[in-house]
Amino acid sequence: MLLIQNGRVLDPYTNTDEKMDVLIGDDGVIARVAPHIDAPAGCEVYDAAGLTVSPGFVDGHVHFRDPGQTQKEDVLTGAAAAAAGGYATVICMANTLPTCDTPEIIRYVTDKAKDCPVEVLQAGAVTKGLKGQEMTDFAALKAAGAPCLTDDGINLTSAGLCRAAMEQAAALDILLSFHEEEPSLVPSPGVNYGSAAAQQFGVPGAMASAETAMIARDIALALDTGARVLFQHVSSAQSAALIRAGKALGAKIYAEVTPHHLSLTEDDVPAHGTYARMNPPLRKKADRQALIDALADGTIDMIATDHAPHTAEEKAREFAKAPSGITGLETAFSVCNTYLVKTGRLTPMQLIEKMSKAPAEVYGLAGRAVAAGNFARLVLLDWDSEMIYKTYKSKAINTPYTGMPLTGAPHAIVTGARVTAR
Repeated sequence: MLLIQNGRVLDPYTNTDEKMDVLIGDDGVIARVAPHIDAPAGCEVYDAAGLTVSPGFVDGHVHFRDPGQTQKEDVLTGAAAAAAGGYATVICMANTLPTCDTPEIIRYVTDKAKDCPVEVLQAGAVTKGLKGQEMTDFAALKAAGAPCLTDDGINLTSAGLCRAAMEQAAALDILLSFHEEEPSLVPSPGVNYGSAAAQQFGVPGAMASAETAMIARDIALALDTGARVLFQHVSSAQSAALIRAGKALGAKIYAEVTPHHLSLTEDDVPAHGTYARMNPPLRKKADRQALIDALADGTIDMIATDHAPHTAEEKAREFAKAPSGITGLETAFSVCNTYLVKTGRLTPMQLIEKMSKAPAEVYGLAGRAVAAGNFARLVLLDWDSEMIYKTYKSKAINTPYTGMPLTGAPHAIVTGARVTAR
């Protein structure tokens, strides 16, 4: 048994915000939540004084590079990074080598993670080999445990194929998660089109209209088909406005935004170089503010890290040849607390909702409240201490946040009666 004492339960499911003790049984199920609980004989006691106790975070968009690129990350190191970041559940994208387009590969990932404190789920691909030509067996991938289907990293350029995928997904009640980017409007990825950073690094960049053009198309297709569609890592003000309009029209659409798009802009790229090269790129200050507004008003549903580890050697290449993406699991809460809560844009409860409840509900993950009868998947958070990241559980270090003064950090996660400190 485990008794968490003296913590402040902050739970958007029950709208609880008060000091409460949490008793967890040997089976990992929460037995009781009350203002004070005496420790039963032989019970482990964890003193959470000064910390909040909340539903563990859920990240619907991570890359663990396993199978195929485990020099960058693997399931076990990715799960360790997720635990350090306060995550109860993560969903791995399908762009592995080989592609996660069969039930066998999905089961390979989930079996490898079965003893991790973090629940690791594996998305399936929409098309075989991510080639955008032939759809996978949606029903088989869902039966194997895929919480969504995605060709993440590659746009479904064919409108006809995208519509067919939506029709099948709607019939099977499968969530589709889309990387939205019209390839012809991306002269070069990783940096905003026409920005000073693009000029400095000698590349044209990626247009914001590449994203908005595809989002507009797929809102129309979602309205036609009734499919549930998630727009990944939204990066521009116009995209947020289109999603807001699409929701008002009745489309079953959702959106995620990353901590880096909420905290940095194209002006930060020169200082960080390839560690700020990402796809979609950091955009203008007005875009960042619009994304924060859209997150606050519910247009954007959730925060997802797009955790994208690369080797130091790859990121040491010249800007035009380096891969896009940064790591994000370990720093996410600190970044969001610093730039959203401490600036007054979100309350602590709202941030927990965007990092835990909203993604859990979109992905159909039930029983996540800090309440009796639920299996414990919790995060213990410090909101006020200064945090400077220098080392990581991930194999990769490609992040612009190293050495940056931030505020607050995850203290530990609780999985059943098991505590994993960061």
